[in-house]
Amino acid sequence: MEVLELDGPDAMAETWTMKRWLEYWLSLSEDRLRPSTLRAYRSVVRAHLIPWLGRFRVADLDGRRGVKTVQRAVDTISRQEIADGRLIAPGTVHRVVAVLRSALSEARRQGLVSTNAAWRLRLPRGARPLAVAWTREREKLWRATGAKPPVAIWEVEHVAKFLDGVREDPLFPLWWLIALRGLRRGEAVAVRGTDLDVVYRELSVQRQLMIVDGKMHLGPPKSAAGVRTLALDEFTNQLLRKQRQWQRDRLAGPDRNPHDYLFTHPNGRPIRPDWLTHRFHFLVRKLGLPPVRLHDLRHGAASLAGAAGVELKVIQQDLGHSSAVTTADTYWTVFRELAHRAVAATAELLRSHARLRMNLGAASQA
Repeated sequence: MEVLELDGPDAMAETWTMKRWLEYWLSLSEDRLRPSTLRAYRSVVRAHLIPWLGRFRVADLDGRRGVKTVQRAVDTISRQEIADGRLIAPGTVHRVVAVLRSALSEARRQGLVSTNAAWRLRLPRGARPLAVAWTREREKLWRATGAKPPVAIWEVEHVAKFLDGVREDPLFPLWWLIALRGLRRGEAVAVRGTDLDVVYRELSVQRQLMIVDGKMHLGPPKSAAGVRTLALDEFTNQLLRKQRQWQRDRLAGPDRNPHDYLFTHPNGRPIRPDWLTHRFHFLVRKLGLPPVRLHDLRHGAASLAGAAGVELKVIQQDLGHSSAVTTADTYWTVFRELAHRAVAATAELLRSHARLRMNLGAASQA
């Protein structure tokens, strides 16, 4: 139903329930959102918004009264138990509010409400798991007890052991590319031969493969910042050049690799991102390495760049983050550990040349 078919926005606000509006808003969004995003929105609407706000009229969510109504709903959602007696994660509540905010923004644009009741709410606090490094102490504890951090990345020696172990794997160039340049898994499997410029040693990231409802879809990267051009070192440039030539020699003919993907199965079939994750976990277990997610190779690429002295702004652009704040918030724990190790190594070097010992008695008198 179109807005123009009704008596007007005021009539819609007074007669439409939020359930009806949310469903209508989702239908408006079908051509504007990526399939994966639309699916996530639908899940939030079905699981949280309709159960707690669906019975209210749209007009009930306007003004101060609307803010109070939405706040009560958010407070109720925040007290929900999901499994094992655990409360719903604060991050999930924030996503629920973000979806509601978008839906009410559209209602405001169409004149149904004068304010957005999802703004300036009291939201639950809670820190998301931050990535930490698999130090020797953490790895020793994991091997002895099985205890592991929620999110952990490999040290340089772990990455090196993994790459050495998969050197003969047909997808070695892909593993190397993710470990070094931090591509998302969907971006890596969507790279095409034409995205590689061997003359200027650059790789363009312009698209990603996604799994939505079990089916594979080709779409743009996660955000506008995800469209980017990555500089390549000479080794990586030649590795990808050989991979491109190998693909073309092995899959001659347009029917075997019509999209010219740089990485495929032997028969030319595109690689599903979820299959790539399963393959990665298999290789990690086979090599006896501490467990990490495939996405944590991307985290590791960021930490390696930070350890090498790459500026935060450059790391942000290489990872496809829309803001350096996102990069810093995501990796500050790892960067902090690297910073402590770097200053310790620097101090040790200086002390060894100055022939100093850990006796600061004289210095403490200064």
